[in-house]
Amino acid sequence: MADPRVSVIEDRLKKVNRVLAVSSGKGGVGKSLIASTLSLALADKGYEVGLFDIDFTNPSTHIILNAESVSPTEENGIIPPRVHGLKYMSIIYYSSGRVSPLRGVDVSNALIELLAITRWGETDFLVIDMPPGIGDAVLDMIRLVKKASFLIVTTSSKLAFETVRKLAGLLLEMRIPVIGVIENMKMRESSFIREQVEKMGLRFLGEIPFDYSLEEAIGDVNKLLKTMFARKVKELAEKIALQTLGD
Repeated sequence: MADPRVSVIEDRLKKVNRVLAVSSGKGGVGKSLIASTLSLALADKGYEVGLFDIDFTNPSTHIILNAESVSPTEENGIIPPRVHGLKYMSIIYYSSGRVSPLRGVDVSNALIELLAITRWGETDFLVIDMPPGIGDAVLDMIRLVKKASFLIVTTSSKLAFETVRKLAGLLLEMRIPVIGVIENMKMRESSFIREQVEKMGLRFLGEIPFDYSLEEAIGDVNKLLKTMFARKVKELAEKIALQTLGD
């Protein structure tokens, strides 16, 4: 029997213009920081933006945004709270900070439930902080959210990019839109990532140098937006907005 919640998801997202799934082949590449800062940058440009943290393994956007004191409200579903101008939703509101050792069908069930109950309303960009890797959440996102486009984050590491190669290969094989690849935490001059990305036929969106001041800005959005990291993300936000809204 078909899950009736699946048909509800399309209705919940019908007023969302673009869904940006921020993904990575592995953890530790700065994906959540990019998803959070990208959301703030797009909102600063006047767009209506939602940020949805579905990183079941290690949700962290609530720490980056210092959003632990707010919570969603119930009204014919769940209405995300406003955090620094964003509509914000996270698995953390239901896990209460405890580890969520979900597998297989449980991951799918949790994702379907969150997508079905959350009311985003009219939204220009819904940025989704995805779990790292190629797992059930990625496959379910492809299946459940037809308008999703993927933004892939890597570091300069050859090992990190090898996992990106596999993720991007899967998306390309399934003909899922890939906005492009961001090279984060760059510490030395190298064209390796750019060359490999372009060899795959994907857009290389740009590089973000390693920012030693970034750690001190976590939890303080005003300080975060003054970092070199944020300035680079803002440049990328302009490029992403023009590219996706023009598609």
